[in-house]
Amino acid sequence: MAARMMRLNSSAPRVSPRVPSRRPSGVNLRGNSGGRHSLQVCASYEAGVGLLANKAGMTSVFTENGELVPVTVLALGEGNVVAQVKTKDTDGYDAIQVGYECTQERRISQPELGHLKKLGCPPMKHLQEFRLESIPENFGEDAPCEPGAKLPIGDMFKEGDLVDVKGTSVGKGFQGAIKRYGYHRGLMTHGSKSHREMGSTGCGTSPGRTYPGKGMPGRMGGKTVKIRGLTVVKVDVENNYILVKGSVPGKPGNLLRVTPAKIVGKNIPK
Repeated sequence: MAARMMRLNSSAPRVSPRVPSRRPSGVNLRGNSGGRHSLQVCASYEAGVGLLANKAGMTSVFTENGELVPVTVLALGEGNVVAQVKTKDTDGYDAIQVGYECTQERRISQPELGHLKKLGCPPMKHLQEFRLESIPENFGEDAPCEPGAKLPIGDMFKEGDLVDVKGTSVGKGFQGAIKRYGYHRGLMTHGSKSHREMGSTGCGTSPGRTYPGKGMPGRMGGKTVKIRGLTVVKVDVENNYILVKGSVPGKPGNLLRVTPAKIVGKNIPK
C-alpha cells in the first residue's frame, strides 16, 4: 500500500506556488506621462533661463512691514549675454548658452575662442548652458532670443519670485568627524582620554568590517551646493544686482548660477 502511494505521488505533477509580482498588472512605468516619470523628465531641464552672478556679500534690509531681513547681494557685473541658441532641429535638444564676464582672448582656450568667434560673441570667461523645454521667442521688449543679446534682469526676475542658487561651498580643509558629520564627542572627565575621537566604526564579529560610506575625518566643504527656494527681495536694473533673502554657497566673489525655482504643480507637473 505504501509503495502504491509513493508511485501515485511521483506521477502527480508538481505545482510550484505562484509568487505575486511586485508590479501591478496593467501598469506601464515607462509609458506613463504623469507621476514619477514626469518628474524625472522635468529634472532634465530648467524651469527657465537663468543668470550667472558673483556673490558680493551679505547685508540686511528693512521690508515695508518694518521687518529686518538678511539678504545676499548677487552682483551681475556687465551682465549676461546669449552666446548660442540650441534647438532640437540642430542639436537634438533646446538650450540657451549664456556668457558672463568679458575677458581677453589669451585667457581662454582656443576651442572656446573659435566657438565664440563663430557665433559673433566677444571672449567670455564663463559659459553656462541652460537646458529648456522650449526656446522662448524673446526675454523682453528689447531683448530678442538670439546670439549677442543681453539678458534683461528686470524682465526675467521680479520681487517675490523664488530662485535656486547653485555654487561651490566654502572649503574648510581637513576636519574631524565631529565637525564634519556632527558626531557626539566623548567624555571630558571620568578618566576618558578620547575627547573628540570618532570611536568605533563597526562591530568586531558581525559584520567584522567597516561599511563603505562610513563618515570619517576628511576634507570638508568645497562641493557644489544648491540652495532652493530663495525669495528675490529686490532687483536693481541700474546698478545691476539682485538681493535674495538668506545665504548662498561660497565666499564673496564666488561664481553663482541663478535659475527660477522648480515648483511642483507650477512649472513641474504633479
